Amino acid sequence: MTSRTPLVIAASAGACALALGVAAPAVAAPGAAQETAMVSVFHGIPGMTVDVYANGDELLSDFKPGTVTDPQSLDAGTYDIQIFEAGQSPDGTPALEKEVKVPEGGNATIAAHLSADGQPRLTAFTNDVSKVDAGKSRLTVRHVAAAPAVDVRAGGQPVFTGLTNPNQDSAPVDAGTVEADVVLAGTDTVAIGPADLDLQEGTSNVVYAWGSADDKNLALATQTFSGMESTPKGVHAGGNGAAVAPNDSDAWLAWTAATGAVAVTGVLVARRIAGRRA
Repeated sequence: MTSRTPLVIAASAGACALALGVAAPAVAAPGAAQETAMVSVFHGIPGMTVDVYANGDELLSDFKPGTVTDPQSLDAGTYDIQIFEAGQSPDGTPALEKEVKVPEGGNATIAAHLSADGQPRLTAFTNDVSKVDAGKSRLTVRHVAAAPAVDVRAGGQPVFTGLTNPNQDSAPVDAGTVEADVVLAGTDTVAIGPADLDLQEGTSNVVYAWGSADDKNLALATQTFSGMESTPKGVHAGGNGAAVAPNDSDAWLAWTAATGAVAVTGVLVARRIAGRRA
């Protein structure tokens, strides 16, 4: 099933550009200045390796579940995002499709994931890369799993409650290491964790809860933006995603560490596909 719902990604105050990857052309008026935005892609559909296209250009090939790309600098504009099963001709019908408007100065992640009832979908999230106070870190949790509402706990105490797919919640928290887990909303039934979570000062940390409760493959992927302790000249993002099995405490590492991270190491390829579906 495809979707072409227009979606506006709100601009994040204080977002700064990183030069990463190959930029696909955006739709803009002739002669208009091309300002940039930062865009990452998260793949949260289990068992499906995909190719990702934007306006007919292949941005990612053989993109595996549980990974998050580093932010990519794209010209602001409107993008037709299409996701195909890996190796499938882009002349065919995409598995997922959505038209996304990327404003100047925005910082966003486009997530391919399952809906609460298990249907593939695309959702765009704004990444908050604004300054945090001294001694603080920002924690954001995004529910993109085929699962009911969840609570996120730190040290056994709820931090976010009643979080449903495809929503997110965010809060500044004290920097440091906390024991965290994800439980079914209103219960003590653990879905993922517990695990020690290392929240470094001056970082913005995003956790994706993805997968399927029915298929018993719920997992986590993480994304980190650093340099929030003061107004940065450039936002450093360690947007590597690590898939984590349920209740695997050792695998849920601090997302500032490289060990265990599943990185997108291939070069982002931009190529125009002739004769693709209008």
